[in-house]
Amino acid sequence: MSPDYKEVFSMGGPLAKTLPNYAYRPEQAVMAKAVGAALSRLEPLIVEAGTGTGKTFAYLIPALLSGRSVIISTGTRTLQDQLFRRDVPLLAKALGLPVKIALLKGRTNYLCRHRLELATQGSLLAPERHVKRLLAKVSRWAAITKSGDLAELTDMPEQSPIWPSISSTRENCLGQECPQFSRCHIFDARRNAQAADIVVVNHHLLLADLALKEEGFGDLLPGAEAVILDEAHQVPDIAAQFFGQSWSVRQVQVLLRDISAELAAAAIRAPALVEAVLAVEGQLEGLRFALQRGAGRYDWAELPDAFIDSLPGIETALSELAVQLEGLGGGAGTSNCARRAAKLANALAQLCELPDESGLRWVEAGAMGMTLQFTPFEIAERLREYVESRPCAWVFTSATLAIGEDFSHFAARIGLAEARTLRIDSPFDYREQARLFLPPAMPEPNDPRFAERFIEACAPLLTASGGRAFLLYTSYRALAEGVRALQARFPEPPFPVLVQGEAPREALLAKFRELGNAVLLATGSFWEGVDVKGEALSIVAIDKLPFAAPDDPLLKARLEGIRRRGGNPFFEYQLPQAVLALKQGVGRLIRDFDDFGVIVIGDPRIKTKAYGRVFLEAMPPSPIIDGAAAAQFLSDRLRARPAALPSVSQVL
Repeated sequence: MSPDYKEVFSMGGPLAKTLPNYAYRPEQAVMAKAVGAALSRLEPLIVEAGTGTGKTFAYLIPALLSGRSVIISTGTRTLQDQLFRRDVPLLAKALGLPVKIALLKGRTNYLCRHRLELATQGSLLAPERHVKRLLAKVSRWAAITKSGDLAELTDMPEQSPIWPSISSTRENCLGQECPQFSRCHIFDARRNAQAADIVVVNHHLLLADLALKEEGFGDLLPGAEAVILDEAHQVPDIAAQFFGQSWSVRQVQVLLRDISAELAAAAIRAPALVEAVLAVEGQLEGLRFALQRGAGRYDWAELPDAFIDSLPGIETALSELAVQLEGLGGGAGTSNCARRAAKLANALAQLCELPDESGLRWVEAGAMGMTLQFTPFEIAERLREYVESRPCAWVFTSATLAIGEDFSHFAARIGLAEARTLRIDSPFDYREQARLFLPPAMPEPNDPRFAERFIEACAPLLTASGGRAFLLYTSYRALAEGVRALQARFPEPPFPVLVQGEAPREALLAKFRELGNAVLLATGSFWEGVDVKGEALSIVAIDKLPFAAPDDPLLKARLEGIRRRGGNPFFEYQLPQAVLALKQGVGRLIRDFDDFGVIVIGDPRIKTKAYGRVFLEAMPPSPIIDGAAAAQFLSDRLRARPAALPSVSQVL
């Protein structure tokens, strides 16, 4: 008998009796019932749950009540930690259900004891004094940690150069041959996950298991009866990374460094091997010289002949290196290096031999190295095969999966065109809480005056609200132009100004909330996964419709795949993706029942192009008003709810 979800979520139910400040949301019960049915039938379900639905509880409650073994996958570590440390234990207690829960991260998040030993012997890192101090701190922590989760080292920055040297990758892990295998933190984490009722992972780890299988020590999925993917709009793009192929100079450099460390640890001297290593290094240097271009992404067809011609030499040098390593007999470490060298040689050969009709190949060059990439034209079929090959429920949920009532774009991207779908509107009253302002007479997006005119359109609103705004841009170039335009319009701004890149993302968000009246100019990562409740955010202004850059290789691959099957790339992919991205950005504004504010979209194409109607229909049902009315709306709301804010001089 299925649970009465309406009763569970009611004000007389277990949640209301246990959780402080609990409020009944009928949308939660509707979603929970649909998720519960999918778990019972072991079938796929796609759910768009508008902001404020409370979708996290709406899928956790049926997951807990189902009695099934459930994997929950998230797009961010923040949500992953929230589910594991707060939400699942809280709800399990409220429901009176004993539950075993495990948190599982990618292997680079865990300490590798073997590599720590190599690092402390001086084989993997430069011998600078500050590096030795960091390693000493890690060694003290390693002696007492139970989980080996590197996140426990809270006072050590993620950018620290020692991270790669004290964690393992799929390539350099020695597996059961490792001398520290009996104390392996990754193996322990996997074993705990296999014994748990609820396992919380992230999309990268889940898709790595799907696509690679050899990731870790076994599949995550054999024991799972349900997989719930939150922030599911990210899944197709992440899947494309794992279903493609890559080969990087960095991988080879790390291998050469590890060979040196393993030889030193085993006290082996091998002159022939040294020659083989030097041969690989010489070939890599020749590859860099052959490209003769700066940082950027280059299609395979654009590469110089000298670059293509140098690749077989690298393959041969890596193969010879593998042969030399195999003959050493130096133990698990050198044997692993031999396998890695052979695998890198084979991977490079496969990339060179791939037929053009199967996908797109390109090279990404940067200051830190060079990567050769391949992306298949279509990944939907492979995703569908994985989903259908495992007899379990699959639930995909996010606030942005549908275009109006239509889920066909997202469903096609994950290969589940026949899946059940459910769209739940936000419980927020957008007609009352928000207004939409489309500045008149804006120039075309590529006009040199656009950035200045956009800020001019926003200026009266920023003045009326005293700041309290996100100015979201579609590119870093547009962001830089926006910063200059804001400085010109407000030489001495009456509000604090924050700019993406001045500090880490979470630090900027914390500062934005703390100040309460700041203006944040940002791009990319601030369009989603950002939650600012209250008056601190009263304006979300978006410069242009977020069409993806046409020169992006991943985009090119998808568009070419659509063309090859006779489809229309713009209407099947570019337009739906831009609409969903705009929904994400706009979704930053109203995050609670008491929030209010104005949405500004500067791009005139939303009114002048026929496809603009698709964007407008996807927006929250807020009245469209002119600039004067928008400024008045903000002034009136802020006067009705005065907030004591420190002056700019006090907080800066």
